[in-house]
Amino acid sequence: MAKELSLYVHIPFCVRKCLYCDFLSFYADKSLQAQYFEALAKEIRLSAKGLKDRRVISIFFGGGTPSFPKSKDVCGLLNTITDSFNVDPGAEISIEVNPASAMKDKLADFKRAGFNRLSIGAQSLDDRELKILGRAHDSAMFYHTFESARQVGFGNINVDIMSALPGQSLDSYLDTVQRVIELKPEHISAYSLILEEGTPFYEMELDLPDEELDRRMYHETGRMLTGAGYHRYEISNYSRDGYECRHNKVYWRRGDYLGLGLGAASLLDETRWSNTRDMKVYMDCLWKDVPDEDFPGSEGIDRNTDQSRILPGLCDIRQDIEELDIKSRMEEFMFLGLRLTQGVSRQLFSLNFGRNMEEVYGDVIRKYTGLGLLEWVSCPEDTDEESSSAKDLQDTAHDGEYLRLTERGLDVSNTVMADFLLD
Repeated sequence: MAKELSLYVHIPFCVRKCLYCDFLSFYADKSLQAQYFEALAKEIRLSAKGLKDRRVISIFFGGGTPSFPKSKDVCGLLNTITDSFNVDPGAEISIEVNPASAMKDKLADFKRAGFNRLSIGAQSLDDRELKILGRAHDSAMFYHTFESARQVGFGNINVDIMSALPGQSLDSYLDTVQRVIELKPEHISAYSLILEEGTPFYEMELDLPDEELDRRMYHETGRMLTGAGYHRYEISNYSRDGYECRHNKVYWRRGDYLGLGLGAASLLDETRWSNTRDMKVYMDCLWKDVPDEDFPGSEGIDRNTDQSRILPGLCDIRQDIEELDIKSRMEEFMFLGLRLTQGVSRQLFSLNFGRNMEEVYGDVIRKYTGLGLLEWVSCPEDTDEESSSAKDLQDTAHDGEYLRLTERGLDVSNTVMADFLLD
């Protein structure tokens, strides 16, 4: 069976940038958007040339705001992907939308094009909080978007919400949680605000909830969502049975994924890289009025060199290329895998690295199990329907044990996971 691959497609355009956002995003006029989509389509076609043996199990359009540009341009990119790659008939195909730009006709276009999962960035249903965040929508727009998504046929919807916002009280946050629950989305992502350097919020004097209130918001989120039939499968993500986000789990389980577009990151065959964040460099390399087969570097590839092995003809936009050694791979296996409430498999660690987990991390494991922040459990239930190869790997671990964060450990997860970095 063909080896699996996930695709991430970056659409960097927004109506305006939110005050807390540190993602690669900006406003662009229609002319620049059209040029970018042409360049991105070429990157997609060229990328597929070296990956014909892969089976794509998930595609995620993120941003930025993928619902901001014309829907025909976005849907055209998905068509290019399905024409160029071997996309599994049951692939999860997600798109992020902002209520300010997700009109019903656009949502209908997305559904017809093949998108089967929608992620709506609500963040809050309190209009005062939305204004403080600099969001381009209000709560009424969100409700209209959600209702329209159901009407056009989306049966798998995620809603993003945020806690620990400036001026936010426990009551106002829990009101947002309750109102989202009442809509019965299949998936809810609940994140705590992080002040990122370089954002307007980072430079502002803000009335932020203290750490104790932040933790209470987190715990109440879990209590309310669990009571409403959702299960937490990752530190900040909850879903109904069968609706865990397959694409995000690829990241946390270190599956292969290819990032397409400005600034997009990739992990393929234990090699990491990211695309340039410079739009001029990206466009100069890709926006050329030449056939794909004549694109410089697309023929006569020396496959013994690292960059050409990664993606033929696309070396000029690749940056920070790193072939991961076994130390880096073990570190990522632990600190990414521990984000999942299922935890990490002792047996899979041995299969992947030829060493026992306790041999490498015994001191750290004993430290945090002794403090009640980590625990060993046998065969925790994973309710998501796994892809075949991932399921095969899990089956090999049925006689083993999983190491996972306890409820107390989830509160200090960053501290615990940082200790799995090897000297």
